[in-house]
Amino acid sequence: MSSPPYGRRIHEGSTNISDSDSEDEPKIPLNQFFPYIRCALCCGFLIDATTITECLHTFCKSCIVKHFFYSNRCPTCSIVVHQTQPLYNIRPDRQLQDIVYKMVPFLEELEREQICNFYKERGLEVPKPVVLSSPSPVVARRQKKDNIPQSVFTIPPELDVSLLLEFVGAEEGISNYKPLERRYVRVSGEATIRHVELFIRRKMELSPSCQVDVVCGDHLLDHYQSLKDIQNTVGEEALQDGLLVLHFGLVLPSQC
Repeated sequence: MSSPPYGRRIHEGSTNISDSDSEDEPKIPLNQFFPYIRCALCCGFLIDATTITECLHTFCKSCIVKHFFYSNRCPTCSIVVHQTQPLYNIRPDRQLQDIVYKMVPFLEELEREQICNFYKERGLEVPKPVVLSSPSPVVARRQKKDNIPQSVFTIPPELDVSLLLEFVGAEEGISNYKPLERRYVRVSGEATIRHVELFIRRKMELSPSCQVDVVCGDHLLDHYQSLKDIQNTVGEEALQDGLLVLHFGLVLPSQC
């Protein structure tokens, strides 16, 4: 069965943001916000806005999922999202989607209508929207009385490797960088050393001329190696209290 018609979008019909409460407040043309509220793949306004966690570029969910069928790189910056499973590194951006719906008149209503028509034309039951109902007063009082602590965050099962990143220093001539505040990271075992390097670069605000060398035990690691493979290869020597220990240093690229 083909997917719902999320690809059909309102395009450039509206020229201004919706009416403001004050007549004196200046109106800004909507097209000035196009780079932030349109999908670079379909060139329509974002529907089910979905962000790549590696580079923070956002697309329509249906567009980026179709793109990952034949490529594992971001369509905007060409960064490798994931070597084998790029869908692991995308997340819904509900805040941005709410902003798009508020800025573009009738977009949300039109999208709902198109979804309903899609299911009706195929004789399927239209999915009902999820409604988060508040607990009844009796349940609320019981929860308050019992005061049972509940977990507010559950670690996804695919995040199966815990890292300890140990900074061993920087080569002479490298000085402009921030300290790595988050040394403990939980990631997927399918992540590669390239992903670890990108994380370090982003958090330490490293310049492109700075090279990151990652070592596990006595092994200098390559970008393509996955954390699961490293853990299996090095064995218990790579672990400290259940954490995979990676040492990294900052060096200048060698001049050939």
